[in-house]
Parts: sequence; structure tokens; C-alpha cells
Amino acid sequence: MTLSSPLLLAVGLLVTAALAWAAVVSARRRTAALAAAGVSVPGGRRAYLGSGLTIAGVAVLAIATAGPAAMVPVPRTAGTVILAIDVSNSMGADDVAPNRLAAAQRAARAFVAAQPDSVDIGVVAFAQGGLTTARPDADHSIALKAIDRLKITGSTSLGTAIMASLTAITGKQAAIGRDGTAPDIGYWPSATIVMFSDGQNRGGAGEPAVEPAVEPAAEVAQKAGVHIHTVGVGTTAGATVQVDGYHLQTSLDEDTLTLIAQTTGGAYHPASDTARLDGIADTIDLRLTVSDEPLPLAGALIGLALALLTAGAALTVLRSGRVI
Repeated sequence: MTLSSPLLLAVGLLVTAALAWAAVVSARRRTAALAAAGVSVPGGRRAYLGSGLTIAGVAVLAIATAGPAAMVPVPRTAGTVILAIDVSNSMGADDVAPNRLAAAQRAARAFVAAQPDSVDIGVVAFAQGGLTTARPDADHSIALKAIDRLKITGSTSLGTAIMASLTAITGKQAAIGRDGTAPDIGYWPSATIVMFSDGQNRGGAGEPAVEPAVEPAAEVAQKAGVHIHTVGVGTTAGATVQVDGYHLQTSLDEDTLTLIAQTTGGAYHPASDTARLDGIADTIDLRLTVSDEPLPLAGALIGLALALLTAGAALTVLRSGRVI
């Protein structure tokens, strides 16, 4: 049980203790005075039951004012989606207006807006390295803000994007060893990766593809039961972008994006057909999760306190003709 105002509880219990002490002292004096006058005290301890109930009611009321809450396990169904968005230099190409990154952000925002609250959404921005900009959360506004903050930078590594997305899903570092050893990250069938990219997998101008390779990373996702749906952003005709003083021709690589999707049991979607992305949520196997949520107890305790105070007052009136 948790308390929102422990200080109020301490004050309330001190007041209760003072009332109990005063009641005991008063009872002893009254009993002594009656005994000295030769008058017997009828009822024994039952004569003070009304006062005891009244003091108990005050004690319960003191606990209620402290704002107690019990942590109760609440089950809910949920899935996890990681939006992996390419922010490499090639995403600055303007073969789709105003550029590929802006088009990817627009498609990603539309996808988030279509998802139910039961789906936790996270965002991973990737260039040569993957960066988790928003961990999976049921609050979709966090993902939308992360999408809006994305900026173009660096070269591309689709393999890194996959591994960074798996890290965000599992909460543990997922990486392929230098010797090509694939990590065992467990089984996560309730998770899906949606990758927005032009499919380019290279370093800077004239540089080869960067590690890790796409196929081993996709196989790690496939063994973990994580489907990757890819969204191709750009055109096959392509456009030219300027990178480090070089003019780089870049075009949509649908073959690579299709390979990633097929390896993991996902599907490839052209950016022009993003309306079909809404159906991805239907392919997620929602898992049953249990989260602790606070259950306020103040209302129930106030009701109990009123019952005790009423009972105490009634007994006191019946016994002595007065409330206190």
C-alpha cells in the first residue's frame, strides 16, 4: 500500500492517540469518583464501547486523509511496434516531395494515428548507427514527438537498424558478434518492426555497405518471431544528393527491402500504398501483460470511518443520553 500524504497520517494518528488517552483518563476519573461515592459502575467495559468505536472511526478517517492506495495487478492485451526510420543522407533526396525523410515521417505519423491503445509504439532512428529515440510506450504522443524530431545525418546500415530495433523490443543489447555469431534474444511474437527506408545500405560516397550485413540481422529477427514490414520511400528512377562534397545518385532499392520483409515473414509496402499499413496491427499477436496500477482506498475507508463514528455515537446516546 502507498500513501500520498504520510505526514497527514502521522498527524491523524497523533490526534487519535490523544483522544484515546483522554478517554482512558476521563473514564478512570469517573470510575474513581463514582466508587468514592459508593455508586457502582454498570456495564463494565461495554459502557465504553461507544467511545471506542468513535475513536476507531477517527483513526480510520486519519488513514483515509493520507491518500492510501493499493497496487493491484491489472491484465491487459498489448503488442509492440518499433518504427525504424532511415535518417541517412540519401533520405534527403527530393524524388518524393518535399524529400524522402519528410515522406517517411508523414507515413509514420499516419501509421501511429491508426493504432489502438493496446499497441506500444517505439521509434528507432538509424543511419550508420541505430539510436532509440522513444522506447515502446502506450502513450503514442511520445512516438509522434520523436518522429517530428528526426533529422538527416550519416550513412546507412539496415542491419544496424534491425539490431537496434530488437534491442528496443527486448530491453537488452542485441548485437551480432565479430565472428558473425547471432545472439539468442528469446521469442517475441507480439512484436513487429516497421522500417521506413529507401533501402540504400552503404557508407558515405563511394564507400561499401556497412556492417552488420542485412541477412544475418534479418535472420535474428526471424528466429525471435519478430516480423519486419518494410516501407519503401523514394522512386526507382532516383535522384542526386550531395554528400561530403560529392554528388551521389540514389534510388529506391526495393529488392533489399523485400528481402528483409520476406526473411522475417513480413511484407514490403511502397510508400504510395501506406494505407495498407493500417492492417499491420491485425497481424500482431497481442500478449497478455500484467501491470500494477494504484487502486485508491480513501473512499472505502471514509465509508468505514463514518460507519464507526455513527455506531459509536448511537451507543453513547443510548447509554448516557449524550453524544460524547
